[in-house]
Amino acid sequence: MTVFFYDMTFEGLLTALFDAYFRKTFPDLLLAEGEPLPLFYDDALHVCTDKEKSSRVWKGLEKRLSATSLSMITYCWLSELPTVAGLLFRYMRKVIDSPQSIEQNFGDPDVLEVSHIAKKVSSERTHVLEFLRFQKAADGTYFAPVEPLYNVISLIILYLKDRFADQKWLFYDLKRGYGYYYDLQNVSQVTFPNDQTQRLSASLSDDLLDKDEKLFQQLWKEYFNTIAIKARINPRLQRQNMPMRFWKYMTEKQ
Repeated sequence: MTVFFYDMTFEGLLTALFDAYFRKTFPDLLLAEGEPLPLFYDDALHVCTDKEKSSRVWKGLEKRLSATSLSMITYCWLSELPTVAGLLFRYMRKVIDSPQSIEQNFGDPDVLEVSHIAKKVSSERTHVLEFLRFQKAADGTYFAPVEPLYNVISLIILYLKDRFADQKWLFYDLKRGYGYYYDLQNVSQVTFPNDQTQRLSASLSDDLLDKDEKLFQQLWKEYFNTIAIKARINPRLQRQNMPMRFWKYMTEKQ
């Protein structure tokens, strides 16, 4: 058994693929740096992430795959599933070795699995967009917290920048501890210290809210309740179309 250690980044995975072809040695197992080796193994190699190598691999994939399939690779990586690194390594190797396109070869279990995972991540991105809610903070920044199943917030930034170009906003993943801040010109990735992160939740505390935010939230609740047709309320269908894990961000469901 051959083991490759890498830094658990996408660039590191691409570098591992480059090194495997260069060495003509392919891993049976990919592990993060620091993880214990299996009981039985033949060789262990440490991959040093190299932007030039990873860029060359990606350019090679661009020549063999459509834009849709390239996006699927990215979406799969953002799933953060424990087996996704090995899956993508096998998939990209098949893309490189095959004399013809494998994109539609759903008889191959790896091609099929990449497609399934990408669809799940895409669906989560859509859910986040549908149920995203902003709260206006005291400093005028609009704050939107999320805890998505997959690491999808980077896939939403371009939409937010275009849709909310005239206001400052902070889009923050509470589960992963990072987010993006827009200052009316540029989008920057941000993180908060642990003591500040503990103050962040689905709803900002009263001392962090704009003075009129509570009023607007109350007005929205009253409007929502007023237009609702009581005889047509269907909680089961509502939970099916609007997963309960998003309700804590939605003013009308409080």
